[in-house]
Amino acid sequence: MKMQYTLLLGLTLLLAYTPSMSQNWIKGTVETAKGEAVIGANIYLEDTYDGTSSDLEGRFLFQTGEKGAQILIASYLGFTDFKQTIDLEHDTLVISIVLRENAFELQNVVITAGAFEAGGEGKREVLKPLDILTTAGATGDIAGALNTLPGTQTVGESGRLFVRGGEGYETKTFIDGMQVMSFYSAAAPNTPGRSRFMPYMFSGTSFSTGGYSAEYGQALSSALILNSKFLATQNRTDISLMSVGADVGLTRAWENASLVGKVQYTNLDPYMGLINQGIEWVDAPTSGEVSLAFRQKISSSGILKLFGNFNQTDFSLDRRDLLDPTQKTRTTIGNQYLYLNGIVQEVVGEDWTLKGGLSYTRSDDDIRLNEVVVAEEEAGLHAKLILSKTFSNNTALKIGAEYFDRQFVQHYHQSTDLFSNQYDFHERLGALFVESDIYLTSSLLARAGLRSEYSALNQRFHLAPRLSLALKTSAKGQVSIAYGRFQQAAERRWLMVANDLGAEKADHYILNYQLSDKGRTFRTEIFQKDYRDLVKFLPGAGQLATDFSNTGMGYAHGLELFWRDSKSLRNVDYWVSYSYLDTERNYQDFSAQVSPHFASKHNLSVVYKHFLNPIKSQVGFTYTFASGRPYDDPNAAGFMNQRTPIYQDLSANLSYLFRQNIIVHLSASNVLGLDQIFGYEFAHAMDETGRYPSKAIRPPAKRFLFLGVFITLSKEKTMNQLPNL
Repeated sequence: MKMQYTLLLGLTLLLAYTPSMSQNWIKGTVETAKGEAVIGANIYLEDTYDGTSSDLEGRFLFQTGEKGAQILIASYLGFTDFKQTIDLEHDTLVISIVLRENAFELQNVVITAGAFEAGGEGKREVLKPLDILTTAGATGDIAGALNTLPGTQTVGESGRLFVRGGEGYETKTFIDGMQVMSFYSAAAPNTPGRSRFMPYMFSGTSFSTGGYSAEYGQALSSALILNSKFLATQNRTDISLMSVGADVGLTRAWENASLVGKVQYTNLDPYMGLINQGIEWVDAPTSGEVSLAFRQKISSSGILKLFGNFNQTDFSLDRRDLLDPTQKTRTTIGNQYLYLNGIVQEVVGEDWTLKGGLSYTRSDDDIRLNEVVVAEEEAGLHAKLILSKTFSNNTALKIGAEYFDRQFVQHYHQSTDLFSNQYDFHERLGALFVESDIYLTSSLLARAGLRSEYSALNQRFHLAPRLSLALKTSAKGQVSIAYGRFQQAAERRWLMVANDLGAEKADHYILNYQLSDKGRTFRTEIFQKDYRDLVKFLPGAGQLATDFSNTGMGYAHGLELFWRDSKSLRNVDYWVSYSYLDTERNYQDFSAQVSPHFASKHNLSVVYKHFLNPIKSQVGFTYTFASGRPYDDPNAAGFMNQRTPIYQDLSANLSYLFRQNIIVHLSASNVLGLDQIFGYEFAHAMDETGRYPSKAIRPPAKRFLFLGVFITLSKEKTMNQLPNL
């Protein structure tokens, strides 16, 4: 199966490679009057279909068959159109475009409510790959780095993103706008999973904690948007030798196409043998991964982007029974995963931009618990089509449609009593959305959107309005408000036994203030979330749930603070995040409305990075604090009646430029060796003393240590992986 997936991915990319013959080329850059790159500007020849959009560095390149004198136009929302007559008698024309702000953009107002902007790259841009891979304690994991931002919860036994009182499944991930199913790798019970994708395959990470665009649906709490890289410009080979495995990356660039491939092998058996573990591993996690990204200019104004990821993970461990520790349950899990993504973008008609995408996800799990075998198969298809246009210097419109098709099957077999069962569902969902940005005045921007969805599984129709306003209050400060209605299909573990369950819903209300100066950002935000139609059920015999309904409800409100400063201290970049959260729910098998087990009232993160130029190094520290989380102790009266100890962690890392093309990287989590408890698990029955035995849920080891050597081979012999580390 693994070989079939890999061959399918390789053939898909090879068939897409159709290099075109060049005639006349126009290339250059688009910048503001302040010298800042303009991302996504439309550049084209008047009265032709020849054109393109500027990339993340403001660069553009397109081909044309036109000759002689032509008018080149560049346009971008909030700026006056650039027009210049050019002569196309040469093979290649290089031009630098400077866009001037118009009356509606003098205040540079943007939507910030619920849309995090810390990196300054865009309206939601928050962390670059460099930020993710140099944040101590994140261990190169996308979710690990985002957990240092306000609005997130420290849930160490999961490793997922829990946002503003929402569960981990309420955060959905998109690559170039296309949904990713099963974003996290398979993990042992009460041990954190990691995001499946390598951060350096992406140009940046956008993170919306609420109030996000009508383009994104089926996400109850937040949207994580990964933007894949544009055309690579240089050939290179990257080799990584790590304490947990190795990987090799290959980049090939042509005139109008590029291919990036990465193969990674991870084996934790040697590492687990050296570091004492709180888990009885039989076979520690072993995984193999292949990632490919292909980019092709398909016309003078069009681009094709293909992305693929395949990985396989296997592990096995013994778990001791809490009532009788001499009894063990052997848990063996194998997972195969495939994700394919294709995007085509083209300028059509009267300056409309057409973007179409298709993604496919498949995840197969083979789970064995002694004599019990569970096989789970999930496959999903997502198709999207968007038309967008800037009608004037102060108005933009986006119209789109998308379709989701998801199938899930679980086969259950117990050999001791020859019992077998099967659960499944097939979900089809269609959606339409429209959204417009309008500069009402030079300092007031409005974004209004409406999303409609229809689910064939439960035959229900939903409307979800979205509205945001941003008011510039000073040269560096602004206030934003946002409202949005969001819905999401119930989790698959409930849908497979109750196909008629409706969508869960939440209303978001957000008030934000942000103050930005060069190299400094301060923001504060208050929010209110009202949950309704959550899944609710009664426990039945054998711990199986019965009587499913959408009668659950809840709320979450809180205050968040963020400060990032890369200017005040020389060669230092740091940020401080604080979140206060008050949330309660009455859902699933809860007997009352209480704070759920994943919610802590207070969360604090301090990230510090220092660049030591004389010794060609960077050192980093991350301190994380979380107040105690509630849990239910069956030995005490009440429900959710206890709280865990406070959580604290101090992590550190060091990157050293050994040679121009060789980097040595060392990181360690919990350097102080603090006892970290995420919660407690209890036996399903009482012991001879009349109590339920329990066990604290801790990390597999007090510390996680990582050592890596990263080598880059290129023609210039001066390139390295520092942007990745």
